[in-house]
Amino acid sequence: MLFNSIEFAIFLPIVFMLYWFGTNKNLKLQNALLLFSSYYFYACWDWRFMFLLMFSTLLDYYTGLKMQDAINHQGKRFWFWLSVIVNLGFLAVFKYYNFFAGSFAEMVAQFGWEVSPLMIHVILPVGISFYTFHGLSYVIDIYNDKIKAERNFVDYAVFVSFFPLLVAGPIERATHLLPQIKRARTFDYKKAVDGMRQILWGLFKKIVIADNCAEFANQIFNNSADLNGATLVLGALFFTFQIYGDFSGYSDIALGTARLFGIDLLRNFAFPYFSRDIAEFWRRWHISLSSWFKDYLYIPLGGSKGGNWMRIRNTFIIFIVSGFWHGANWTFIAWGFLNALFIMPSIIMKTNRNNLEIVAQGRLLPSLTEFLQITVTFSLAVFAWIFFRAESMSHALQFIQDMFAGLFSKAGYIEAFNFMYWKVGAYLPLLLLAFLIIEWLGREEQFALAKIGLNWKRPLRFALYYSIIIAIFWFAGKEQQFIYFQF
Repeated sequence: MLFNSIEFAIFLPIVFMLYWFGTNKNLKLQNALLLFSSYYFYACWDWRFMFLLMFSTLLDYYTGLKMQDAINHQGKRFWFWLSVIVNLGFLAVFKYYNFFAGSFAEMVAQFGWEVSPLMIHVILPVGISFYTFHGLSYVIDIYNDKIKAERNFVDYAVFVSFFPLLVAGPIERATHLLPQIKRARTFDYKKAVDGMRQILWGLFKKIVIADNCAEFANQIFNNSADLNGATLVLGALFFTFQIYGDFSGYSDIALGTARLFGIDLLRNFAFPYFSRDIAEFWRRWHISLSSWFKDYLYIPLGGSKGGNWMRIRNTFIIFIVSGFWHGANWTFIAWGFLNALFIMPSIIMKTNRNNLEIVAQGRLLPSLTEFLQITVTFSLAVFAWIFFRAESMSHALQFIQDMFAGLFSKAGYIEAFNFMYWKVGAYLPLLLLAFLIIEWLGREEQFALAKIGLNWKRPLRFALYYSIIIAIFWFAGKEQQFIYFQF
């Protein structure tokens, strides 16, 4: 069930009405309804993987209680490692087994040995990386005495499987979400309206921006060998906007939907393409994952306390692991490694905390220096996304080689112009321009549409909202699955 589907448009109002008007504001009934709705939402993808989700939930719930009740540290450590090993074991089997087996066969083939490893043919369970990380953060926090184990199974299960975040995040923490689940909730009209605005903007990003960019990004990447440098640059740019509109659009819909139920989820995006350096970019892109790796990997490895060598080593580790988290392909590892290289100058020079506030705060336009910094950072992100989108390392490297080889070719610019004129047309550049203007004007808020138009007269404000709704229906193309569902 996609957020941008008719099924979800029917599902959400039904759950909303039952939640606020069918439970008599009884917290236990509300949470039971959320759990049932979340399991139904997940089962719509593939009911067979419900058992994996439920087993993972039961495992972490039970091991959490056993850690809490352990009479000594040895017993606590046993239950902790049982949970970690089983959770990561499932992730390894479903997501990484074929990758490791195939890579091993390729490696030994270099020495003249032929190996035919057993490959497993199974669909990757949607959202497995996200709900696994929910559970891991929970058991790690119990092990480190940061939280107490949750004894109400329904409350804990809602924390793991709350349907807005279940399949693509944000990656929540028990310290943030569980107290909200256990606290009585009353309907807040302002919060609900704010949630609807965020859902509307998320749908615009996904359907109008991401899905339309995807059509042309796919055409270029799938036929890159036949295209010239300037056209390949267009492909990289289209994918850059596609992945941002796709993933941040999902996050906006998830956060807005949660607000309808009186719950605030962790913010996942903060206008990353307006960043002035790569360190700032990674504070603003997929925030819940970046902070997860910082708290549960970077800091336990020693963080930045051991001098430059430790900071460099730990930074490369978290970026490479982050790339590998995204998928079982060398392209993702290369993408992570490349971002680690990009961030190195600021790590070594200790300038990675320089740009903590949003750019041009309180001003309409950035300074020339800020504009140049944004342009350079954006260009580095575009380059790195080539590896993320490419089918293989050879595809990525050939794409980059062809891109630079034909970048200054007159024929290449003519080809790119013809592609834009005959295939893309004027509508998509104009939509992207309008999108960037709204994002820029709303960059100081939690999401772009949070405050824009609130002080306008009612007819103008609703004209803006209806224009966005019309654009969603008018420019809706082929329904595209969210990119991060594969992770």
